[in-house]
Amino acid sequence: MRRPIVGIIGNQYLIDDSYPAHAGGQMNSQAIAAVAGCMPLLIPADPQLVSVPELMQTCDGFLLTGGRPNVHPNEYGEDPTEAHGQFDRARDAVVLPLVRACVERGQPFLGICRGFQEVNVAMGGSLYPEIRDLPGRTNHRMPPDGTLEEKFELRHDVTFTKDGVFHKLMGASEVLTNTLHGQGIKRPGDRIVIDGTAPDGTPEATYIKDAPGFTLSVQWHPEWNAQHDPVSRPLFEAFGDAVRGWSARTSRAA
Repeated sequence: MRRPIVGIIGNQYLIDDSYPAHAGGQMNSQAIAAVAGCMPLLIPADPQLVSVPELMQTCDGFLLTGGRPNVHPNEYGEDPTEAHGQFDRARDAVVLPLVRACVERGQPFLGICRGFQEVNVAMGGSLYPEIRDLPGRTNHRMPPDGTLEEKFELRHDVTFTKDGVFHKLMGASEVLTNTLHGQGIKRPGDRIVIDGTAPDGTPEATYIKDAPGFTLSVQWHPEWNAQHDPVSRPLFEAFGDAVRGWSARTSRAA
């Protein structure tokens, strides 16, 4: 039986600081295959190589991954500064219109970290360049040193809206998550519903109001330990169910 295909948005990467590559974290693919029950397909996010219509025809859903480069502030009407860090304009050019097309069509996607921020920008929102510089906010970045386990350690709570989408999905009003991001939502985009926040008020979980498909996004990294973490597993399982539902509906319509 054919597994539905989830397109995993890749990032530009230099192997040995010299060889250009499109890369995706193994834990993303493992979470899609083992927990969501779908076939992972790494997407080279470059408009010279792929188009949004081609991607939507080929894939049943999309995982908008994290990545070191940030969304370029020109995409939300601001000028770049040193605090904005690195950029990936090719990924911006693919993912932002892809998000809008998926929202309109009802095709499922799950946003993670940069993907969470991309969804907000795609819907007309803006971002803070550095959360830790804001009054009253804490440092949400990963520890600079330590093992992979230490970098992805669960570090703060996320509180969900009572009886909201995430509360119902998790079966809990508060969960413990990792945190590995520098930027965050400044102005929510059109129809963006902030459904979960960190203790310092930073938005951590969103969905798009009245969207016909699965549009959940999180600021943390649920792909880490996705098979066993009680917060990550239901998120990927629900995403997988949505992708299978989309695949079944479009197959019948074909």
